[in-house]
Amino acid sequence: MTDAQALVKTLDFQLDIQSGNEGLLYDATLEARSVYNETIRLAKEGVDWDAIPDRVADDANLVKNTTQRVVAKALGAMENYYEYDDFGQPSHTKDGVYPLRANFTDGYNLSLTDDGDVAFRISAKPYKHVKGVLKGSGAHLDILKTALENDEWKIGTVEALFHNDNPELHVNLTNTEQTVRDKHDSRTAVGVDVNEDNVALTVLSEGGVEDTLVIDFPEIKFERHRYFTMRKRAQNAGKDSIHDTLEGREKRLVRDRLHKVSRHIVEWSRQFEKPCIVFEDLKEMRDSIDYGTRMNRRLHHLPFRALQFYTSYKASFEGIPTAWINPEYTSQRCPMCGHTERANRHKKRFKCKSCEHQDHSDRGASVNIAVKGIKKHQDWNVPALNSLPVVRKVRRQASGVVDAPTVTHPTARGYQADGRMGVSD
Repeated sequence: MTDAQALVKTLDFQLDIQSGNEGLLYDATLEARSVYNETIRLAKEGVDWDAIPDRVADDANLVKNTTQRVVAKALGAMENYYEYDDFGQPSHTKDGVYPLRANFTDGYNLSLTDDGDVAFRISAKPYKHVKGVLKGSGAHLDILKTALENDEWKIGTVEALFHNDNPELHVNLTNTEQTVRDKHDSRTAVGVDVNEDNVALTVLSEGGVEDTLVIDFPEIKFERHRYFTMRKRAQNAGKDSIHDTLEGREKRLVRDRLHKVSRHIVEWSRQFEKPCIVFEDLKEMRDSIDYGTRMNRRLHHLPFRALQFYTSYKASFEGIPTAWINPEYTSQRCPMCGHTERANRHKKRFKCKSCEHQDHSDRGASVNIAVKGIKKHQDWNVPALNSLPVVRKVRRQASGVVDAPTVTHPTARGYQADGRMGVSD
């Protein structure tokens, strides 16, 4: 049996720089790129890796601790290149910024203010600091504030970087009291397919598919479109303050809905033996989307990653691990015969062109995600799939309760969505 893993979280924040030296942080990230490039160049030339940190630090215009952390990140990239076939050789000629890395109290510090904010101080250059307060989601700020006041949490390395020209801080936290079961020690895989208006779940064990569920949340799509229309009108009328107010309301509404759905996912997954929740890795999804102006706007702003984060975060506090797989062809592959073709799927209907298996397309994708999770992380074989249970649906409404006319039959293992049973579609 494998060991449990520490509960580790990475929280993302925006930097509201108030020290009047916004350009200092940007210059420091350019210097970090220079440090990274020089490290890679020396490693390629065969310089002893143990000698590289001091050699690079002598010429770098950064705090020594920060320089060492950037060098360590570069050498880690070189190590991955030599150890894993799917890692390319890092380049030492790239331009632009690179994240500053620093240890808590050495290269940066965080503190609570009397106003309830979290203040930061980053040592961007020797004896030169960037100061301000953190901005971000309420969930992330609450976790960080708890960590600053609670000995159960250890605040670790941060990265200060620029994303779309906006300064951000990514903070690593470790809970010293709670652990998460190693994903390799799981007995069931919960495949999660996140879509524009629903999330499909399938639980797969050595015995086959144990249960499936589709959670609909069409109000998120509707509300986002409604707020977009209102903001567009406010913007055209020159009412920027109203535009910003509406944007804030939309973010809070969507965040609230996502928290409800993510809790539902975790609660449903807990009933199965040693579950591991498996997601598609969608980090590069937005870069590959190009379906025209209107569709691009819809898809680029969908909160796929947010829902995955909220679910992963809540699952970790229940000791449930999460895993990530390559999303390639999960929606096109037939879970029965394996035939993969784009024409298999048409909107919410899946019909295999080879074996003629028919299914709810999102449920089928969740089966394939669970299969990939087992192949990647488990030492037991993927079971043969001869049949799938009837698709069941529940719907999340604005109040957080389940809209009744969505469940196709009584739920397995005594599970009831929010204590309410639905009726047939």
